[in-house]
Amino acid sequence: MNPTPFSIEFFPPQTPAGVDKLRGTRAQLAQLQPEFFSVTYGAGGSTQERTFETVFEIQAEGLAAAPHLSCVGATGDSIRDILKRYQDKGIRRIVALRGDLPSGAVEAGELRYANELVEFIRRETGDWFSIEVAAYPEYHPQARTAQSDLAAFKRKVDAGANSAITQYFYNLDAYLHFRDECVAMGIEIPIVPGIMPIVSFSKLARFSDACGAEIPRWMRRKFESYGDDTDSIKAFGLDVVTDLTARLIEESAPGLHFYCMNMAGPTSTIVERLGLKA
Repeated sequence: MNPTPFSIEFFPPQTPAGVDKLRGTRAQLAQLQPEFFSVTYGAGGSTQERTFETVFEIQAEGLAAAPHLSCVGATGDSIRDILKRYQDKGIRRIVALRGDLPSGAVEAGELRYANELVEFIRRETGDWFSIEVAAYPEYHPQARTAQSDLAAFKRKVDAGANSAITQYFYNLDAYLHFRDECVAMGIEIPIVPGIMPIVSFSKLARFSDACGAEIPRWMRRKFESYGDDTDSIKAFGLDVVTDLTARLIEESAPGLHFYCMNMAGPTSTIVERLGLKA
């Protein structure tokens, strides 16, 4: 058993070269013995077939796979078919999300929120799937208030979620405060921190600004001071994220979920530095 269990997330490759690259990445990361590999699902199911292919390949390799499934823009029948397909392949874990509407779409579909998707999965499949849902320690960027976001999270838990994976963050206090608020609301499921290794600060900054994940000022200024020195950026990023994960382990985080961006190196280094390999 790993001292702290961890999982790793992939996105479905778009090209044959990307498929080959991910196979190599996965072979390297599988040696770390993660609890499972999750595979994302594009807006409105836009990567649906590539998600299927990646998930089933992982499963065929004897590794645990957890497909993401979003409900926005989908029908009950289409979701029912997807669940049946996963059951037939022996998939036992799903990451259930609201998801984003694809560009140009106007209809949310039959299920508008993640709690409705969780309810649907439970109604259709009982306890077959262990259901992961999303959590936002710095609150969802579309939430009206912090309390409304917490209430939305509790609805997902009450609908039958088994555990949660957070949006990535670099502010430890945000996670600890969120966890305390959940305990105060009677939420007892594990809330697993999402970990984003840092390779390119410019890309991270753009992505973080879009999704609402704060980059603390001291980190941002330090990264900016390196300019185009990619080696220093990568080294500092590894140190920052390793320290964050070590502190999360000290705070009894129930697990870790690495957003590896289909790269093996940074996640492998962090896991090995922390001694998490089984």
